[in-house]
Amino acid sequence: MATFRETPYGKMNFLVDLGTGETSSAQAGFSEVILPEITVKYVAYRNGNERLNTARKKTGTVITSNAIFKRGVIGSLDLVQWFNQVRSGDQEDALRTIRIELLSEDRSVTALTWTLVNARPVKMSFGSLNATSEDIAVEYLEVACDDVQFE
Repeated sequence: MATFRETPYGKMNFLVDLGTGETSSAQAGFSEVILPEITVKYVAYRNGNERLNTARKKTGTVITSNAIFKRGVIGSLDLVQWFNQVRSGDQEDALRTIRIELLSEDRSVTALTWTLVNARPVKMSFGSLNATSEDIAVEYLEVACDDVQFE
């Protein structure tokens, strides 16, 4: 449930449930989540006998972009297994409901929750490996969904 306050919330405290019910395990720990954009398309319509030469804009379809989840490589294959489920053709069973909760600074209040409906992985990638780097090895999972709900 969204919680209103006068000052904006920070973006550094959040929980991710990838449809497993788990938000506190290492597998649920993501360093970054890029939330999907939602766009309402429109259709231009005009009758040929209208006096004005302008078209009316009618609401069309809603387009939802993909979400991206980023985490350090922890040796877990949970994301790879979910991706392989889709890749092997088991797409219906791979559909999940993902919940992302933005938390207050003290983590006691949920500021806003995004729910990704019928989410499924569509792309998996790994950051580069570099023998002279001190960076963390990173994996990325891109997820498509049919709808985004807010609460």
